[in-house]
Amino acid sequence: MKNKLLLFGYVFAASFGAFVVGLNLGGISGALEFITAEFGLSAMAMGLVTSAIMIGCLIGALLGGRYSDKYGRRNMMIISAVMLILSAVGCAMASNAAWLIAARFLGGCGMGVLSAVIPIYISEISPAKWRGTFVSFYQLFIVIGILAAYCADFGMISWGNNWRWMLGLPLLFAAGNLLMLLFLPESPRWLIVRNREERAVNILEHIYSSSKEALVQLNETKSVLTSEIQSEWSLLLSPGIMKAVIIGVCIAILGQFMGVNAVLYYGPSIFEGAGLSGGDSLFYQVLVGLVNTLTTVLALAIIDKVGRKKLVYYGVSGMILSLVLIGFYFIAGESWGISSLFLLVFFLFYVFCCAVSICAVVFVLLSEMYPIRVRGLAMSIAGFALWIGTYLIGQLTPWMLQNLTPAGTFFLFAAMCIPYMLI
Repeated sequence: MKNKLLLFGYVFAASFGAFVVGLNLGGISGALEFITAEFGLSAMAMGLVTSAIMIGCLIGALLGGRYSDKYGRRNMMIISAVMLILSAVGCAMASNAAWLIAARFLGGCGMGVLSAVIPIYISEISPAKWRGTFVSFYQLFIVIGILAAYCADFGMISWGNNWRWMLGLPLLFAAGNLLMLLFLPESPRWLIVRNREERAVNILEHIYSSSKEALVQLNETKSVLTSEIQSEWSLLLSPGIMKAVIIGVCIAILGQFMGVNAVLYYGPSIFEGAGLSGGDSLFYQVLVGLVNTLTTVLALAIIDKVGRKKLVYYGVSGMILSLVLIGFYFIAGESWGISSLFLLVFFLFYVFCCAVSICAVVFVLLSEMYPIRVRGLAMSIAGFALWIGTYLIGQLTPWMLQNLTPAGTFFLFAAMCIPYMLI
């Protein structure tokens, strides 16, 4: 391939939507305290403000793949960018909690569509030898976006109407992504499926800078499409496959109840519960985001060398240890005069262990455990289960922190890690 820079530009433009997703996921972390104070939210209302975006993601993820098959990958990414722009404007202008929840739900729908479409688009436009690396950009851009949101929250803490700026920030980047997408070509594979081969060849010629290579890619894609086996829902009911589907659903949901999203969404509130000031809490959260980002890069580099099971075993072992230590800190830290720096170290170790194991491995495990003839449907079910788990943890964490106490909540997360040791 000669035109690597052009291909990288296409991949970057598509992946940048994941950065906007990360901004939306991380921005609520620093904003929630100020939203709660302004609107007088209860623990359950706090959970709904946070998890409204997950409800939208559930719907968007379910519909995104289907509508991208009908209307095109590029068009669905453009629609999602518009939804994220409107969501950011709605969040920044919200005059009550209901308005804010509705705006975050709209953004969640766009995020869910992107979660389904971006990996598909990148995989369909990338050469086989780079496909795995390019698709992994989706996860990497999300964690970079989360880190950027934490840094922005920390920088805006002293601003007037700070939470509105925090939640409105994605507007700039969603608008930038929209401009990029307007210059993005449609997926050649989708065009071939739609019998628009001339346009597909034209795009492939731009990418490969060779008519001969473009025709080779066209014929290979047509060959793959001809040999593809269509999944049927009835196949999921066969005994062996049903067992795999159930295990996959459990893996997806349990992965959320191991606490990582509770830390990513409610970190500042948890740190303040340990006696830190608002500024220190947000700074600690920036460090959490930095470790999460750097460890994700490390995980992408070593996952194939170390192996999935080893990463899960050692990573989850470290998660259990750190969660237990966090629980004991909340029980005895203040009475024993233990510095909050120890709490920070425990949290950073936990995030490191999680990012290098479960966060990096879960989708690889799921995609490899299903037979190819049902992989698409089974992965859709597992993805739906994952978003349900994400919603539940976003909704219930404030309630658990209030009613189970922080110590009880983290001991529960530690207990939920144990089933992963049996994979």
